[in-house]
Amino acid sequence: MIVEHLELVDFRNYWSGTFDLRTGVTVVLGDNGQGKTNLAEALAYLATLSSFRGAPTEALIRAGADTAIIRATVRDDGGRESLVEAEITTVGRSRVLVNRQRLPRIRDLLGTVRVTVFSPDDLRIVKDGPSGRRRFLDDTLVALATKYDALRIELDRILRQRNTLLKQAGGHLTDEIETTLDVWDQRFADVGDRFGHARATLVARLSPHVHVAYETLADKPTPLELSYQSTWQAGGLRAALHESRSDDVRRGVSTVGPHRDDILIQVNGLPARTHASQGEQRTFTLALRLAAHRLITDRTGSAPVLVLDDVLSELDETRATALLEHLPPGQIVITTAGALPELARPDRVLRVNSGVVSVER
Repeated sequence: MIVEHLELVDFRNYWSGTFDLRTGVTVVLGDNGQGKTNLAEALAYLATLSSFRGAPTEALIRAGADTAIIRATVRDDGGRESLVEAEITTVGRSRVLVNRQRLPRIRDLLGTVRVTVFSPDDLRIVKDGPSGRRRFLDDTLVALATKYDALRIELDRILRQRNTLLKQAGGHLTDEIETTLDVWDQRFADVGDRFGHARATLVARLSPHVHVAYETLADKPTPLELSYQSTWQAGGLRAALHESRSDDVRRGVSTVGPHRDDILIQVNGLPARTHASQGEQRTFTLALRLAAHRLITDRTGSAPVLVLDDVLSELDETRATALLEHLPPGQIVITTAGALPELARPDRVLRVNSGVVSVER
């Protein structure tokens, strides 16, 4: 799958920007603050219907405008073209159209466009708390199969309902609260067991690809460990919820479940979050993204668009060279504020200046 043409209207700092992209490597040049990351964000929005920077809807719309439009011509591996349009608004409801036909739900777009993005902020996946690592897994699951989006939404809904009930209990377990809690616990266990199993299976499938990507980038064999950490999976979520009920009622919050799980990441036998150098952490984060990209390609039979947003400035020369020499096949967009790297061998070079796009090659 490739995005042949991308048009942005009132998106971030773009009044009206047009990108003609190609199969192979497109390099987007520009100083900091000119709109390169906004391009990456627009591409990723079509794949996830959210900002990978965690920005709210109003931040995606140019100041003074009510609606932003992301419009893309997408060609699948069979040669079929589709026109995909996302209208993002703070007035009324946002909407998504495919070939000029409005989709009943905007989330019906998921799976139509697949994009893998690596940005400097991704370092937080390794350095920060577990929520970023869980989001990485969940987004990868949805990219592999859109059914996991519905499962994730259902899990969040059940968790909110259970937590609301626990707060209403006020630390006291009445017969009525206990009966209602039994119902929500069963629902939570049914969905949570499936989602937790899917995450754990994903980590196991990612692990060999992470090893290959990391050693390719670091240019040396490195002992790595990637494993899913859960306190409840051995005995099942239903049993864990029963055991934690008294504590949950006392604290007014669900203390066990997929929302508390994590990924253990170790380099050279030590936790990467606290013991790895920043260079090792960055390499591991990029290896995670490349591993997910490879797994999605293998499982779906179609390579997502790979967007490397300002990645070259974040890597030392050895790792940057290794990355450029081992870019995967498919469509790749590289943004950089520095000089055009020789090893990039771009098929197209664009420049962005204050939201205005020009073709350099």
